[in-house]
Amino acid sequence: MASLQDDHDAVVERFHATSGRLTGWLAVAIAAAVALAGLVYLDDGFPAWVVGLAVLLGVLAWAAMLRPALWATDEHLVMRNLAETLHIRLAAVEEMAVRQVLAVRADDRRWVSTVVGRTWRKALTSRRRAAASGEAVEGMPYVDFVESRLHDLVDRARTRHGVRPGSPEQLALPDAVRREPARLPITLIVAAALLLVVSFFV
Repeated sequence: MASLQDDHDAVVERFHATSGRLTGWLAVAIAAAVALAGLVYLDDGFPAWVVGLAVLLGVLAWAAMLRPALWATDEHLVMRNLAETLHIRLAAVEEMAVRQVLAVRADDRRWVSTVVGRTWRKALTSRRRAAASGEAVEGMPYVDFVESRLHDLVDRARTRHGVRPGSPEQLALPDAVRREPARLPITLIVAAALLLVVSFFV
């Protein structure tokens, strides 16, 4: 997590992934096994490009499926994605919904996190329940709790800053979205891609 300058940005709540983690770890494990086997048997004719491809796929699986994270602070919703980390000011959120992914509209743009989401069928049924109270209740599905909790945090932030959704005051809020490039995964992906290219000439 990037260090933020404001005491209000201590983490209030972290939200765990609703899918993809098992697949991600499995993909990384298979890629690592193939790369290791390739290195062991490289002198026996194992194709070097297969090792390079396994490394690249393993890095992509980690960056796309295991690295993404989602948490909230008093002032921001933080989405850590494959290539960047987004700090979205809660009071600046215009719309928000959890379908197959979490989609947030702020600063007149749509931002997406794959950390939480519903299956296609559940996303359809959730639209029919959209008019419900939205309050968290005991025993509700985790994804419904996340959606309810995020709406609550957004509503509190709007009230604290005295803005309404879509109002000129909300649109005028400074630093509605701050983007930070993810240097580590970008560097690893570029390095793995270069390794794959070089492996074709080994």
